[in-house]
Amino acid sequence: MKQDFMCVIPARFGSSRLPGKPLLLLAGKPLVQWAWESATASDAGEVVIATDDRRIAAAAEGFGARVVMTRDDHPSGTDRLAEVAESLQLSDDQVVVNLQGDEPSVSPRLLNQVAQLLIEHSDASMSTLSEAIHDPADFDNPNVVKVVRADTGRALYFSRASIPFSRDGDQPLFEGLVQRHLGLYGYRAGLLRRFVGWPESALERTEKLEQLRVLQAGEGIWIAEACAPSSPGIDTQAQLDSLNRQWAGQ
Repeated sequence: MKQDFMCVIPARFGSSRLPGKPLLLLAGKPLVQWAWESATASDAGEVVIATDDRRIAAAAEGFGARVVMTRDDHPSGTDRLAEVAESLQLSDDQVVVNLQGDEPSVSPRLLNQVAQLLIEHSDASMSTLSEAIHDPADFDNPNVVKVVRADTGRALYFSRASIPFSRDGDQPLFEGLVQRHLGLYGYRAGLLRRFVGWPESALERTEKLEQLRVLQAGEGIWIAEACAPSSPGIDTQAQLDSLNRQWAGQ
């Protein structure tokens, strides 16, 4: 059953590592189309592709997507979402789920889950998901963002550091205390409006994690363990080539 949340897919043409990424083909379809199809299979009442590029807009309209054109100078996808909220005059309570356009196989169940967290927790401004870490190499990898949360589900902190730290050195990873953050977010439109008015926070600048701007401002982020396996994004041509071969059964 469709729910009262909107899914927005930010898609920008410029990318230092993979220019034109949203339009690159995976199994014959643009990456952004795979993301859109995942979103339309979710319970979202509406799915929008937000882009600053007419080529992406033309491709998206060609496969039936609704497109909102945005500025080309946004520093982050969150800023792009905030412009969409203003452009569409969304109410402050409207739930908006952000799906990256380079995640071609994300489970629609995850989109529903991150939206449901906001629907169930009226005091939450933002929501996201995590999954257990079992590999010690991931725990020590600064490119794997870790998160700790309260028993209520409220996020306590996100870090590139190895948290929580085991003072006695005997805390096994598989007990579930160590969680990897997944880059899938739900927002209330009002939070998006407030976010772009806040300056970059000291924690955000230090860790290079924009969700820390929200925590440092005193806003609540609710987090739950993902109900389905996560979907890796595509950042390089080699990753795209590998996935094309995999999907082709080679």
